[in-house]
Amino acid sequence: MNSLEHRVAPEEDGERLDRILSAVGAGLSRAAAQKAIRQGRALVDGQPVTAADFRPRAGQALLLELPEAGGCLAPEDGELCIVHEDRDFIVCNKSAGLTVHPCPSCPEHTLVQRLLGRFPQLARLEGQRPGIVHRLDKDTSGLMVAALSEPARLALSEAFAQREVRKEYLALVDGLAPEEGECREPLGRHPTLKTRMAVVPEARGGKPAHTRWRRLWHAPDGSASLLAVRIFTGRTHQIRVHLAHAGHPLLGDALYAPARVRDRAPRQMLHAWRLSFRHPVSGVELAFTAPPPEDFREAVTAACRRMERIVITGNPGSGKSALREAFARLGIPTFSADADVAALYARGGEAAAWLGSMKGEAVLAADGSVDKTALMQALAQDRDLRAELEHVVHGLVRRDLERFWESEERGGASVAVAEVPLYFECGWNTAFTPRPVNIGVACPREVRWRRMAAHRHWDEAKMATLEAWQWPEARKLAACDLTVDNTGAPEALAGEASAVLDRLAARRRKEAEARLRRLENLWREPLSPV
Repeated sequence: MNSLEHRVAPEEDGERLDRILSAVGAGLSRAAAQKAIRQGRALVDGQPVTAADFRPRAGQALLLELPEAGGCLAPEDGELCIVHEDRDFIVCNKSAGLTVHPCPSCPEHTLVQRLLGRFPQLARLEGQRPGIVHRLDKDTSGLMVAALSEPARLALSEAFAQREVRKEYLALVDGLAPEEGECREPLGRHPTLKTRMAVVPEARGGKPAHTRWRRLWHAPDGSASLLAVRIFTGRTHQIRVHLAHAGHPLLGDALYAPARVRDRAPRQMLHAWRLSFRHPVSGVELAFTAPPPEDFREAVTAACRRMERIVITGNPGSGKSALREAFARLGIPTFSADADVAALYARGGEAAAWLGSMKGEAVLAADGSVDKTALMQALAQDRDLRAELEHVVHGLVRRDLERFWESEERGGASVAVAEVPLYFECGWNTAFTPRPVNIGVACPREVRWRRMAAHRHWDEAKMATLEAWQWPEARKLAACDLTVDNTGAPEALAGEASAVLDRLAARRRKEAEARLRRLENLWREPLSPV
């Protein structure tokens, strides 16, 4: 039996046992880890654990007993994507999740055994890795070359050793990576986590490593970047460690990415995209390309998939609240800046407490809430107070709006709507990422004022004051992405809300199709000069 030993790192605290073991065990699938755990082969601090979902704590010692790899390789049937084949070597497009060669944690169902099933001449080569001249991590997809004869194996091995083989990868990483970059930090075994690699000074055993990349694409909000990565050395986990060191770990990387990045993709988003080298016998220059698999493309698409944020704005009495309520009746989560301000002005609210400290009982009602009539009088007499109040209240509302966006997106909402009367006046049109779609509710002033007089019983002086605090209607509507007419009957707004959702859904589909076309062109672009 072979054993896998690991001490739980702080960042692994509370993770499932099967997930930790499959992440640190080279070639160990999660299913294999679960099977071994159920068979009683796992120990945590020396005590047997048979539940795969057991969650060890940081510092605990894990031990997993694994069977020896068999001494005789047996050919196996299995899917193989052959890109090139001749009498000397083959190039295949390895699928993610397929281990390259047998090892204690994965003695069967490897690429080598599938190759033996397809190319029986490999059995004439010695060892447990016949024909293998380089490797890809289990969860890395893409191009691999395998020799079919001993002369070809020797020639290809020498070409890899002399760095004459050009390897270029696609990597989907966290954040907005620079347009170009490189890392030359030496790599070696992690000083405490022996199943991982790390940047290690050469004086302490690190080996020279060189990775260079250029950015091909990035998500609109800068949350992810697609890189073309070329490696000039072939260290274990080189791309994964160097990109994590640069602050842009691979999406889905179970070893080197934090949880928020690891959970954004089903596996590490790394694909061996291009491979070029001289033919091991004829010396002819050859080049091969493999577009990424579907899970990689889906991860790129998902990186752009953000909740649609809609802001409703307009001048006083235009019908902003009515439109927001129409969205709410369609099941869309909504936020009202006016309702938020009311809560801030209520008894115990943050704005009420601040005003009380500034003006005392002069602006507060008997219950401790803000007396709005007294506040309007104080603002009319003290312009400095108005500026200070706007600064405080607008800051609190913006905080609450950010929390609303984040909460709804975490909850899985595809669309969320906020009614913000002073959105442009506050300068918030460039404040949020991703940028919301701005909808202006259009209604002539004479109609708005007539409605406010009838329904809110406001006099013209109050309406004029509120109007003066906002942009002119024409300017505000011109700054919006969409406008909704509200000169008709109130029930017409329900249809307008549905129409807006349909228009935005159509726009998202069009943008996604255009993005996919651009990406498909990227997969086929010429070899880069990096």
